[in-house]
Amino acid sequence: MDGKRNQTIRRILKYIARYRGRAILSILLAAVSVAATLYIPILIGQGVDQIIGAEAVEFKKLLQILKKIGILTILIAILQWLKNHINNQVTYYVAEDIRVQAFAQLQKLPSGYLDSHPSGDIVSRIITDTDQFSEGLLMGFTQLFTGVMTIGGTLLFMLGIHPIITAVVVAVTPLSFFVARFIAKKTFSMFQHQSRTRGEMTSFTDEMIGNLKVVKAFSQEKEAGERFEKLNENLAGYSMKATFFSSIVNPSTRFVNSIVYAAVGVIGALLAIRGAITVGQLTSFLNYANQYTKPFNEISGVVTELQNSLVSAERVFALIDEPTIPEEKETIRELENVEGYVDLEHVSFSYTPERPLIQDLNLHVKPGQRIAIVGPTGCGKSTLINLLMRFYDVDEGEIRLDGIRQDELTRNSVRASFGMVLQETWLKSATVWENIAYGRPNASREEIIKAAKEAYCDGFINRLPNGYDTVLGEDGSILSQGQKQLLCIARVMLCLPPMLILDEATSSIDTRTELKIQNAFAHMMEGRTSFVVAHRLSTIQEADQILVMKDGAIIEQGNHRELLERKGFYADLYHAQFVKS
Repeated sequence: MDGKRNQTIRRILKYIARYRGRAILSILLAAVSVAATLYIPILIGQGVDQIIGAEAVEFKKLLQILKKIGILTILIAILQWLKNHINNQVTYYVAEDIRVQAFAQLQKLPSGYLDSHPSGDIVSRIITDTDQFSEGLLMGFTQLFTGVMTIGGTLLFMLGIHPIITAVVVAVTPLSFFVARFIAKKTFSMFQHQSRTRGEMTSFTDEMIGNLKVVKAFSQEKEAGERFEKLNENLAGYSMKATFFSSIVNPSTRFVNSIVYAAVGVIGALLAIRGAITVGQLTSFLNYANQYTKPFNEISGVVTELQNSLVSAERVFALIDEPTIPEEKETIRELENVEGYVDLEHVSFSYTPERPLIQDLNLHVKPGQRIAIVGPTGCGKSTLINLLMRFYDVDEGEIRLDGIRQDELTRNSVRASFGMVLQETWLKSATVWENIAYGRPNASREEIIKAAKEAYCDGFINRLPNGYDTVLGEDGSILSQGQKQLLCIARVMLCLPPMLILDEATSSIDTRTELKIQNAFAHMMEGRTSFVVAHRLSTIQEADQILVMKDGAIIEQGNHRELLERKGFYADLYHAQFVKS
């Protein structure tokens, strides 16, 4: 665990190194501030010595000393303000860099990672854990360096006054380190559990908010509440334990520090009585003893925060270190002037090795053909689409587009060649026209309106408060599911790529509008290779080829009339939907 922790610290230092100029300036300001702060007790001691004798108060010297103390106090305040300002800059720049890198990593992760990890936990790592990390880092910058410098500087000043008393202070001080280290080991594991449980709770909350209607529809409010209470109870338990162990650090170190202060007072008083030191020097020494022990209390608090910060940093770094999609080869090509040939030869694929899905799949599609894909749930229809779009790479075999192996083409050019409308709609928080223009940000207003009319959504858009300039909430919350799907269709119609994928694209649209959309699709698909995934067989009867899939394989292939004449699996599906028993 210590090795992993040290590795995390080294990574953090590399991020800080990008702002080494500010970091060095902060350290220099801290050094000057500490030196000025530690010089003040010397002046106080000198001032005390000026008023010790009976009727021998040196008012002139005392006034000069007070002026020096006043100037140093103002200087220290300015230096600390500048130091804190620079520390804030470094901390938040580092947090920004880590968050940007984590989000950029998210774009490079394979689809398998996103499918197997809760979105709430990923959000928690990028947002919450990065915030926790930055808070600990800021405290470390603000107090840790200053505390260490204060301890070192105080020792030097005390040695200059009296080495023997200094030796007593140093001899007792290690007790604080032992106490803090013992408790820090206990808190680290608790903070690990706390951070992990916080991620689970964020994920569960995100899941419930996004599907609250389903929870209510199935009367699962009680079960959801019990699950939330369990997570909340676990989080509270780990947090209480972490807080308990961390809270006893400060009192423990304060107890040790009080022993140090008392020892200095007693020994110093005995030496002052013998004339070995002056009363002013004893006053300075007591101030130094207090200043020497105070950073130990602050550092003990910082150590607790750093424990939490390191755990959070480890979670973010774990996301950043996840294996990404392999880099594309230098010899990679762009798919240009697409004709629409699609060939799958002996393709095999499975999401997990122990559960084979697609096995030895062969398919040859000519330009302009409409290919319909039907079959029972889980047969591999959507998986085939994922492979065509190269969201996943095949395990065996090859996919060729216009005769070129898919892995010899850039992913962006492959995906740009397909226009895809899925059953699941996605709209971003932006205006209506920005959502339609998502694939073509430079499209003109006229082109956007034309695409909306072809998708039969111009009517309801104009009825919105600000028409095309209406800002949609998260995932188009002010629209019905059917309206959101029409906007997604308009988005593809605006791009008009050379090949199309329609995965249950009209599943949320009423029958009357569906007939209009089918006509629009028919116009859009003219001359374009198209793949249509459908459960309603009425929407694919005009397809050039219908692929009937079962258990990851194409078991029947032909047009609608041919498949009915064979009286096979497709015919059974068709009669189950349209023929009354």
